[in-house]
Amino acid sequence: MKIGQLSRATGTHIETIRYYERIGLLPEPGRTAANYRSYSDAHRARLRFVRHSRELGFTIEEIRSLLDLSDHPARDCGEADRIASIHLEQVEAKIAQLEALRDELRRIVGRCRGGQAGDCRVIEALGDHGQCAGH
Repeated sequence: MKIGQLSRATGTHIETIRYYERIGLLPEPGRTAANYRSYSDAHRARLRFVRHSRELGFTIEEIRSLLDLSDHPARDCGEADRIASIHLEQVEAKIAQLEALRDELRRIVGRCRGGQAGDCRVIEALGDHGQCAGH
């Protein structure tokens, strides 16, 4: 299939496909007689793997390591588990940060009584970092 067909089949922009080729996440495709890129089902499957991994927030280097494991099916999958476990810890830390952010914003918004900007509790709270839950 041509690059446009691969793009439509995977929901991936053409420039993103070319980028993944340049950085080695996708192998370089063969060429047609007219010198067009010619992608196979293996390219489509690999691109779907990369896209799904990116949607889950894995970094390019993590994906590169996971693809290397995928390319060597007889290897121990402990490395894949390690990569996913570390990523899960990072996601859980981000969730905790977002929950703290939500709580602080609720506190700030809850102080608002309306009125003039000079008396605004939201502006006052944002200017007073000593009152922030994280400080």
